[in-house]
Amino acid sequence: MKKDPGFNICKAEILAVQDALELLKGKWKVKIIGALIYFEEARFSEIEKMIGKITPKMLSKELRELEINKIVKRTEFDTPLSVKYELTAHGKSCKKLIIALYEWGSQHREKIIEDYPISEQN
Repeated sequence: MKKDPGFNICKAEILAVQDALELLKGKWKVKIIGALIYFEEARFSEIEKMIGKITPKMLSKELRELEINKIVKRTEFDTPLSVKYELTAHGKSCKKLIIALYEWGSQHREKIIEDYPISEQN
């Protein structure tokens, strides 16, 4: 059987989408990126408050992964000892993606609610 020439292109495109989803997977990364898109820069404790219900250990892990993937830049200050986080230029390129996810998610939520209205319970 002869492979369609578009097969490798499709496979490469699917891998690119898979890479993006792998980077953004989990409960916190999109929230962290979204907070930094909105506020441009924030200290660790500010991010923690913005996204809520995340442990410091998990926030530290997620920020480290985003830093490794060149999405977030970490800047340390000596006096007083503190750390600031902001999106890199590459991280800022996620803005359109996050907005598109928000728009699609909002439309999807409306569609589901429209098709399956929640009835009042006694």
